Amino acid sequence: MSESYFPVWKLKTSGDIAPDERLPWPQTIALGVQHVVAMFGATALAPILMGFDPNVAIFFSGVGTLLFFAMTGGRLPSYLGSSFAFIAVVIAATGYSGSGPNPNLPVALGGIVAAGVVYALIGLLVASTGTAWVEKLMPPVLTGAIVGAIGLNLAPIAVKGVSASGFDTAVGLITVFAVGLFAVRGAGLTRRLPVLLGGLTGYVIYLVCANLLGFGKAIDFSSVSAAAWFGLPKFVEPVFTGAAMTLIAPAAVVLVAENLGHVKAIGAMSGRNLDPLLGRAFLGDGVATIVAGMGGGTGVTTYAENMGVMAVTRIYSTLVFVVAACVALLLGFSPKFGALILTLPGPVIGGLSIVVFGLIAATAGRIWVENRVDFANPRNLVTAAAALTAGAGDLTIHLGGFTLGGIGAATFGAILLYHLLGAPKEQP
Repeated sequence: MSESYFPVWKLKTSGDIAPDERLPWPQTIALGVQHVVAMFGATALAPILMGFDPNVAIFFSGVGTLLFFAMTGGRLPSYLGSSFAFIAVVIAATGYSGSGPNPNLPVALGGIVAAGVVYALIGLLVASTGTAWVEKLMPPVLTGAIVGAIGLNLAPIAVKGVSASGFDTAVGLITVFAVGLFAVRGAGLTRRLPVLLGGLTGYVIYLVCANLLGFGKAIDFSSVSAAAWFGLPKFVEPVFTGAAMTLIAPAAVVLVAENLGHVKAIGAMSGRNLDPLLGRAFLGDGVATIVAGMGGGTGVTTYAENMGVMAVTRIYSTLVFVVAACVALLLGFSPKFGALILTLPGPVIGGLSIVVFGLIAATAGRIWVENRVDFANPRNLVTAAAALTAGAGDLTIHLGGFTLGGIGAATFGAILLYHLLGAPKEQP
């Protein structure tokens, strides 16, 4: 008899819990809530940085996770949250100023849908041909360079967020320190939530100094008071323009590299060969991004925060992520919750951005070290150097009516340069 599409989750009460096993339901629900907490900081921060409604983004993270669960047959433990790969290209495509709602949100959504379509097509191709060509097209030196270029491209936005005044700079730097303190000195769960807890610390300090002591612009809670406890998310339809689509769609390449690394990491942690599911993982993430873009959400991706929780707990049951997705959906139906998130002060967002964008850039080094990339090889060295500089300097390429921004230029430029250079000749 052929294997069923979904596994039959076997009850297990101790030791490592495999993807096709489960804990008793009370523990499964508690672990699902923990995964929501782990993803929350970044999933709420990314839409704020792009001028999206964080309530809608969290709602679609739940929808996307359920879609991913269904399309991978409930066999790949992952949570889909807001992807930071879209931040730079969305800001470039919409001209977003960095605060408040993004007035060109529909245009950004059209580009996100386009990226999802590209991503889904790659998933279909991988599902039918295997993963070897993906790893050959984008070896670790390239994935690292692309990720590093994204982080460096975003750096000016983060610095601008804490530079409006001396008070803003102080609050931003305190937020940076708080995130680092929780990450390095935190115990237990607090060490897994440095962005969330660091942001909360900065928020409280800003609230006291601005609202009570008058050092800065007071936080206005009138929108929170006026918001209903329960209500439908504010969905937005996409508008499709060639310029935005060509600028944002290349983010799919970054998502491929990101998801590839995540699937391999989860496989290593759980002791399962999950490579055969890679095509379906790409397809599920791509479809989830399309659905999010059609309704006003950010593009989504598998989340390292949730991988960290799995690494700590050794619990990989995919049913935990069904619970997490349902909790996210419930949060998405609370306008008051969304209004509260939007009161996050600009300097606090800037401080969090310094850390988060810096971590994106630093991830490049981790990819290179873990994969033992040889920078004595001039092909690797030149490719990485060119990609990082193109990303940091926001190199923009204009070809007729086609425009490729810094992230796209770094991504496609690195891939082309690496393969055009070929292997170095042996020295005599």
